[in-house]
Amino acid sequence: MWNGTSKKVLLSPIIFSFFRMSSIAKTYNPKQTEDKWYACWMQEGFFQSRPNPHKKPYTIVIPPPNVTGVLHMGHMLNNTIQDILVRRARMRGYEACWVPGIDHASIATEAKVVKMLKEEKGIQKHELSREEFLKYAWEWKEKYGGIILEQLKKLGVSCDWSRTRFTMEPSMSAQVLKVFIDWYKAGYIYRGLRMINWDPQGKTALADDEVIYRETKSKLYYVRYQVAGSDEYIVVATQRPETIMGDVAIAVNPQDERYLHLHGKQIIVPVVNRPVPVITDNYVDIQFGTGCLKVTPAHDLNDYEIGQRHNLPIIDTLNADGTFNADAFDNDQEYLAVQKYDKIDRFKLRKIIADYLEENGQLERIDENYVANIGYSERTDAIVEPRLSMQWFVRMKELCQPALENVMNDNIRFYPAKFKNTYRNWMENVRDWCISRQLWWGQRIPAWYIKGVDYDNAFYNSLIAVCLTAEEALQELQQKADLHNSMNTLKVPRPASVADIRQDEDVLDTWFSSGLWPISVFDGLLNPENEDIKYYYPTTDLVTAPEILFFWVARMIIAGYYYKNDKPFQNVYLTGIVRDKLGRKMSKSLGNSPDPLDLIDKYSADGMRVGMLFSSPAGNDLLFDEKLCEQGRNFANKIWNAFRLVKGWNQGANLAVPSANQTAINWFEAKLQTAIAEIEDHYAKYRISDALQAVYKLIWDDFCSWYLEMVKPEYGQPIDARTLQATISFFETLMKLLHPFMPFITEEIWHGLRERQGKDYLIVAPYPTVQPISQAQKALLQQAELAFEVIQHVRNLRNSKGISPKEKLPLAIKTPQPQHYAKLEGLIGKLANLESLTYTATSVENAVRFVVKGDECFVKLAQSVNIEEEIKKLEAELHYQQGFLESVEKKLANERFIANAKPEVIENERRKQADAKAKIAALQEALHALR
Repeated sequence: MWNGTSKKVLLSPIIFSFFRMSSIAKTYNPKQTEDKWYACWMQEGFFQSRPNPHKKPYTIVIPPPNVTGVLHMGHMLNNTIQDILVRRARMRGYEACWVPGIDHASIATEAKVVKMLKEEKGIQKHELSREEFLKYAWEWKEKYGGIILEQLKKLGVSCDWSRTRFTMEPSMSAQVLKVFIDWYKAGYIYRGLRMINWDPQGKTALADDEVIYRETKSKLYYVRYQVAGSDEYIVVATQRPETIMGDVAIAVNPQDERYLHLHGKQIIVPVVNRPVPVITDNYVDIQFGTGCLKVTPAHDLNDYEIGQRHNLPIIDTLNADGTFNADAFDNDQEYLAVQKYDKIDRFKLRKIIADYLEENGQLERIDENYVANIGYSERTDAIVEPRLSMQWFVRMKELCQPALENVMNDNIRFYPAKFKNTYRNWMENVRDWCISRQLWWGQRIPAWYIKGVDYDNAFYNSLIAVCLTAEEALQELQQKADLHNSMNTLKVPRPASVADIRQDEDVLDTWFSSGLWPISVFDGLLNPENEDIKYYYPTTDLVTAPEILFFWVARMIIAGYYYKNDKPFQNVYLTGIVRDKLGRKMSKSLGNSPDPLDLIDKYSADGMRVGMLFSSPAGNDLLFDEKLCEQGRNFANKIWNAFRLVKGWNQGANLAVPSANQTAINWFEAKLQTAIAEIEDHYAKYRISDALQAVYKLIWDDFCSWYLEMVKPEYGQPIDARTLQATISFFETLMKLLHPFMPFITEEIWHGLRERQGKDYLIVAPYPTVQPISQAQKALLQQAELAFEVIQHVRNLRNSKGISPKEKLPLAIKTPQPQHYAKLEGLIGKLANLESLTYTATSVENAVRFVVKGDECFVKLAQSVNIEEEIKKLEAELHYQQGFLESVEKKLANERFIANAKPEVIENERRKQADAKAKIAALQEALHALR
């Protein structure tokens, strides 16, 4: 095969002989097909995109999977949907660009590398310098980092792989650091001492939205605290007895009459025997627990705020890894009491302290059935600790305003729109974003300090230089030191060289870099006027999961309006969570998450894609059942068998087109155009699953079950040229509609239907467009519905009576409008295998009867008819139709339905009403005649 030039198209040998029926395999072989066509698409460069002034761009940026990731079911769903949208856009003539990439995933990757070093090399992280650790981390990334992208290729995703980006490649990191510096200089980034969320497993700070709260069965401990100088004690309820040693006060509500006599008194803290004051604060809930609150400012945000209001001291009893820190106690007596607990894990310590309290008569009781709302790290799933820490933050309120406005006014559209309210709630109540992470893997914060200055004291924040290089930082810090020393009696050392300064040890939150993704992948921050960013930005569609609406989507919108004064994408399609058929979220621990590659191997990539989409409406969770993939595979086999059937037909010379075939062609043309309009409507509303269902029904029911049966020649007989060419043309159009969903089998069949030259591939074939249908076509569709119902009834009659499909039967129809059947007589006779089709004004005696719309149909059988049996069947049908009519009339009587439904929907319901009434009347007449 040649492409019209001197260049030979390198296709597998099977394609050259494809057009001979003998070469078409009896069963479809997806493994051979998938590898072959993916290689061809790559070789021909169909996935690659460059700015094209003659085309409109269609752009998607992939939600970058973690560099640590391997393919899971959520990836399958998300990337299948993206591929569908990209393939359709490519066929519609857009310059389609799908940018792939991976995220460096600071917390997850560092944990993987630390584990690898410990298990494989016997090295602890603290034994290495930062540079040594990063060398190992980059080696790990090179070895494992591209796995998931290679796995995605098995699914058939058509990314422009030449554009693959990694969030820590030099140019990407440079863009991240530029944003940090810009926002710091603009006053949006600051450094401050705040209570933050701490991940003891990752040993790093977390942003508020990186904490996942789950209801967790816990215990509530009721602890006795003695009133100093008396035998009286009060009872305090706490979930966390391990933090008792950090108590610095007992708070009560000033209106709580139970404790008025204790105001100003001292209470003895158990274990450390520390006297602490009773304070009053309106925060304390009189109804919770006993109405007494132990105040531990280092270990609870609300306690910290109470401590600030009352000028209380802070005792941080936990180390970064969640173990007890005895060194936090300056008082010698207290230190002696707690030193035996040093370095004990917080949860183990909880039991130890509870046992101690019980042994000393200080534990009144334990509520074993207490359910608490516990925060877990989104990255490591460790229980989060509140911790007072000096961190870097982004002031969010002002930055969020354009991002909120442009979603609420639908400049950026969410599908489904219900997520707008969730988004608004978060954006209107946003808190400053903690962006520093105590890790080595990631973009290191470009902040510099003078050695020997106590920066834990916020007073010295003015002596921080934020810039890219140590040389720039030295110059700036010298100037700041000179200014400080000229204005303050407490001097700071003036750095003489870069050896006298140090860079911040922390890295930036991964979401800080991925929040720039739609701009940074096109180098739009360092080179804002480059050809790519000007052509591809804003991108078109974003497909992602609702759980990262704030982690990622909101931050991309914020960055887009700040740097480009424009939205980063036009539409956001939010998928649901993939769950098993019992509704449980898929996870390795439950053992209910299949390996996607195993499913592809078993059911094919096309079958897997169809299976994922059969029950995945936007925003709703997908109840995945492996049988759906089997259904997808069966669909592929159905299409393959239809292809083999058509390729097996021999064209006869000079054969005229039978009138029944011409009617079938006219009918399917009308059906096809109606279906294309329906499919386009589903796409416009991002109902991707519904679009697939419409294509599936069009191919399986309308084309395979009806059209091919209509035009199929008698066994061994030829077919006329007009019918054969129309059928092949229809098949091609169907493959175009199906290609975004099932790219592999459709490309295979495309090349089998006709000989193709050059770049005549389905992946770039023009996508079908909506064409108006005439009134005559609409009438033909209605007449066909009538004919199909007749045919189905006759077939059901054969099955119920055990009559051979080869036995011809006489059919008489009692109708005032025989013209409704006239055009379809030949097809009814062929598909129902009729001996004759006649019209009658009266009922036919001793015949089996059924009702279609308002018409009675009679089939006279050689065997006698059981009247009682016929009455029962008609009564059952009458009962069903009466119930159906009742439901339709209820809907039409609903004022809200009439007010909100589209005119065509209301008209369809009224047509159902009229049909049901006509059918009921005919059934009643038939029953009357039989009785």
